[in-house]
Amino acid sequence: MAKNLFLILALIVTVLVPVALRPKQTTGSQPGARTLVIVTPHNESIRYEFRQAFETYYAARTGQKVRVDYRTPGGTSEIARYVSSEYSAAFEYYWTRKLNKNWSSAVERAFANPRISTESGDSVEQEARRAFLASNVSCGLDLFFGGGALDFQSQAGAGYLVDNGFIAAHPELFNQNSIPQTVSGEPFWDPQGRWIGTVISSFGICSNTDALQRRGIGKPPERWSDLADPRYFGSIALANPSQSGSVNKAIEMLIQQQIQEEIEARRVSGVPGDAVAEGWARAMRLIMRIAANARYFTDLATKIPLDVAAGDAAAGMTIDFYGRFQSEAMRRPDGSSPVQYANAAAGTSIGVDPIGLFRGAPNADVAREFIGFVFSEEGQRLWNWKPGTPGGPLHYALRRLPILPALYANDFKKFRSDPDINPYESARTFVYNGKWTGTLFRSIAFSVRVMCIDSHDELVEAWRALIDARFPPEATAAFSNVEAVDYKAASGPIREALGPNKIAEVRLARELADRFRAQYRAVTALARAGR
Repeated sequence: MAKNLFLILALIVTVLVPVALRPKQTTGSQPGARTLVIVTPHNESIRYEFRQAFETYYAARTGQKVRVDYRTPGGTSEIARYVSSEYSAAFEYYWTRKLNKNWSSAVERAFANPRISTESGDSVEQEARRAFLASNVSCGLDLFFGGGALDFQSQAGAGYLVDNGFIAAHPELFNQNSIPQTVSGEPFWDPQGRWIGTVISSFGICSNTDALQRRGIGKPPERWSDLADPRYFGSIALANPSQSGSVNKAIEMLIQQQIQEEIEARRVSGVPGDAVAEGWARAMRLIMRIAANARYFTDLATKIPLDVAAGDAAAGMTIDFYGRFQSEAMRRPDGSSPVQYANAAAGTSIGVDPIGLFRGAPNADVAREFIGFVFSEEGQRLWNWKPGTPGGPLHYALRRLPILPALYANDFKKFRSDPDINPYESARTFVYNGKWTGTLFRSIAFSVRVMCIDSHDELVEAWRALIDARFPPEATAAFSNVEAVDYKAASGPIREALGPNKIAEVRLARELADRFRAQYRAVTALARAGR
């Protein structure tokens, strides 16, 4: 009996103590509050500042309470899979229970496929696509907040995002004299109003000055090509572009820069040839060398600036606000920071992190209020104002760049964390050309995977042998062979293999990874023989 009584008391304590110790709910969480559900890859600091500010803003504006409920399943790739799965289940229910039609694999493949024509024809695929676009089917989420424009273009194309009405209601904001539709070749908002850029991003390099000094490197890296310096051997932090859209975009920027430089070189020299294809090959060789210097390829792009800050890596490729935020977090009492961030010199466009309203959003009216808040001066100040300044964030310097051009006026410099940065001016140094690489985004990630990640051990060993042997010509030439992932291959067989047939993708990945492993082993042997 005593033993049973003890077990019962232990059970009661286990259940009741967490309830008793649970923190009090915030005002927005009290009974009667509206709930706004936002899926986002944004970090906790951004989520906190926008939650607190919007809940206060909404109460003052409407006299009602609202609770912001963030969902964070992972990065944009994970979010895309989650959203797709939810819409598929919701549409199956709508198709079978509301429309009383038979569900099939053809319907499942077609309803969110933007390539299915809805203008004419009566196939089951076209019927499914039309039914979905005419429906108010919901994935249970209200807003998608954060990620790259490419992610939002994909969601909009599928039909998951719908016109939120904000662009049409504010023509004074969305025009060539305020927020242009494109900047440096990158889209800033959707002409159909399905997504709008909220904050500006670019790509570059974060580095640790203390770690650089230990390696005898006095100047922080400024260009992508700096990361290929053998002095960085074993000290570069990189992320897997198949898992990180931001890192894959940074790699695309590197490729774009190499193509632009090749075009300019041929213009000056008058040498004929396919500058785009040769620029791509130059980029693949550069990526190979940078990867050879890498300590690892992480699945989380946020790990890169953390490891750089800890001194576990000397430098890494990153999106700008990861680098700036970590620099802020490591700031010393004298104002200095061992973590430095620099946009890749002439090697990055500026892009946006958008916001979009989901089809069938359960709280669409509150979602539109949130969109309006994000584009108000009050909301835009959160991105780059210093904590404690008028209208600034409560606790965190987010170190991001607002999209409203008006906030870059000289009168606001004293409030901003980055007063000397104006992305609209820096955009003039680089123009993104989507014709070169825009359709090859997945091909880029795949090429890096087989050339650098799946074969990383052999790649590092070959690079070490080349460094030790002072780069003998025959071995160096063999190392630089990128024919397997050249522009023709990336545009043809690689792109074709990345379709719905996963077996073809796996087969090609194994084949190419084995090819690069063999290549790197041969390079090691040549280098050690001094050839």
